[in-house]
Amino acid sequence: MERLPTSNAVLAGYAPTGGASSSTSLKQQLFNLAPPAFVALVVLFWAYGPKAWTDDPNSIIVATSLTTAAVLALEWVNERHAGWRMTWREFATDLFYVVLSATVIAWTTATLADDPLASLKASLGITTQWAMHLPFVVQVALVVFLIEFGQYWMHRLMHNWTPFWLTHAPHHHLTQLNAMKGAVGNPIELFLISLSIVALFDLPTAAVFCGFNVLAVVSTFAHANVRADPPPFYAFFFTTIRNHSLHHSTDYEATRCNYANSLILLDRVFGTFREGEAAIVGQDERKRLSIAEQFLFPFQPLIARARQRAGDRRGTPTPAANAPAANAPATNG
Repeated sequence: MERLPTSNAVLAGYAPTGGASSSTSLKQQLFNLAPPAFVALVVLFWAYGPKAWTDDPNSIIVATSLTTAAVLALEWVNERHAGWRMTWREFATDLFYVVLSATVIAWTTATLADDPLASLKASLGITTQWAMHLPFVVQVALVVFLIEFGQYWMHRLMHNWTPFWLTHAPHHHLTQLNAMKGAVGNPIELFLISLSIVALFDLPTAAVFCGFNVLAVVSTFAHANVRADPPPFYAFFFTTIRNHSLHHSTDYEATRCNYANSLILLDRVFGTFREGEAAIVGQDERKRLSIAEQFLFPFQPLIARARQRAGDRRGTPTPAANAPAANAPATNG
């Protein structure tokens, strides 16, 4: 477990600088338009792409992978913070979690949640054929809303109840933000945050995949080390790295805001939006967890108690276990 220096992380009113003026350079103006441009391109692809592609489940894997690769490339061209610069160790860890999410987590979610929900819908004769007749963009917006609404409340619960925080805390032990960091976390959290009720709705496959892809684009930019500050019309609705980095700041209380992974509008509506940015991220004195530590993190209280009992039986003192949640929320919600 590696510890990094800690400093005041919250930079209210902060605007990254470096190179040419971010307010006037053509390069910076283009980078500021990158997030909305990516979203627009994704919607156009799924709306007008060949049906053989848009209905193929492999297409969403390819599309999200290409999105991630493109944003990673942008990090090298116009990085936001030198302290977040990608290293090979970070890349290997992030890639492990991206593959884990696309395989094990995706299969588990489909098997334990989506498929049973679809079967229940069929057995009860539930139908939402009205959704099939909505304009494509509205269908995509419905998918985005359904997923984000559930994620918002699950994420908020994770910050306000210790058992759920223990699953989510590893994601807050990230000591830098990069394009693939949205996939990094304890597998239990990754499963919980992936739950949605989209399976209850009758929607075209292309619209569902487009919604997934839009969320992937927004979330990727919201974690990316890219100096891009999208226009107000985008930042009002969608999460940006500016406000999401504040959610990852070292001050635990400062993390209890901006819960929306992609749709920051929900924070505005429910009163949890906070302006500001953090350049220093992490928790518990910025301890960087290994993959094994991330997997075991929720069970640290049980492991500590087991060690204590074993020490009591031997009549020898037991070394104090690493505190799993020095900033754990109150368990009363």
